[in-house]
Amino acid sequence: KFIETIKMVAPTFGGINLEDIRTPDCFYILDRLRKELDIPVWHDDQQGTAAITLAGVINGLRVAGKKLGEARITLVGAGAANICLARTLMKAGASSGKIIMVDSKGALHSGRMDLGKDPHKLELANSTNSEGVTGDIAAALAGADALISASKPGPGTIKKEWLKGMAHNPIVFAEANPVPEIWPWEAKEAGVRIFGTGRSDFPNQVNNSIGFPGIFRGTLDVRARTITDEMHIAAAYSIARTAEEKGIHEEYLVPTMEELDVFVNTAVAVAEKAMEQGVARVKRTRQELRETAEFLITSSRAKTGLMMENGFIREPPKVD
Repeated sequence: KFIETIKMVAPTFGGINLEDIRTPDCFYILDRLRKELDIPVWHDDQQGTAAITLAGVINGLRVAGKKLGEARITLVGAGAANICLARTLMKAGASSGKIIMVDSKGALHSGRMDLGKDPHKLELANSTNSEGVTGDIAAALAGADALISASKPGPGTIKKEWLKGMAHNPIVFAEANPVPEIWPWEAKEAGVRIFGTGRSDFPNQVNNSIGFPGIFRGTLDVRARTITDEMHIAAAYSIARTAEEKGIHEEYLVPTMEELDVFVNTAVAVAEKAMEQGVARVKRTRQELRETAEFLITSSRAKTGLMMENGFIREPPKVD
């Protein structure tokens, strides 16, 4: 019924964003709609989170002096976000054998006999973790260069003592909201050099709100038929490059939402990749893409600000 409804309303939209659909239904729904519609259908909890996290990983590894293809990466949580991230990391050049995913029952590996009814976990159990690491989160973190957790809100989901077994100059992204799986100061006490969360009140906000606006802007500006995996990977590299050009360091890996150039740069990168892959209905030059994105993004931001100033849009209540 969900798929039928989306297909009925699709002719009146240029693109559709899916949100908050449980696993594994989210994979089935997205895959069906991507195949059966000729407009882009996007699941922000999957591709959006994967894009911004990949950007953070790229620049985090640069700051740490490490390479994506050589890094050991542990993913805690095997829901929509991290399953898509694992696939995205591998397509972007990470070593599949050096990725270890952990669900509520421990590390995924080819010997797990309880995954038969979950094709997505089974696929990753057979394609990652070439050393066959078994056990809990602590075991999966031994020697890891990076940890990306998209699990239940903490604190305490990730324990400080577990992080001490990671490699030198480790990277940790604790992305649960509103409370990360471990607090930044606890991670730093454990020796973590680079730390990010999904929140804007801590350094290194790794949140899909930084990727989604530019990705959809670029997609719509060339009237793309879909958003391919390569398009959201191109977005990740554009986000990372925007920050790198300004000077990345431990507390600045990706741009903030106040830096409008990240959305413009992302839009251009996504649109160009869509044209390159033959999924764009409209062809535009880079200059045309940039001018269009700059005008639409800045004017929309200005209109919203004006409406807030005049009381037509009320500010959200402050939360302590």
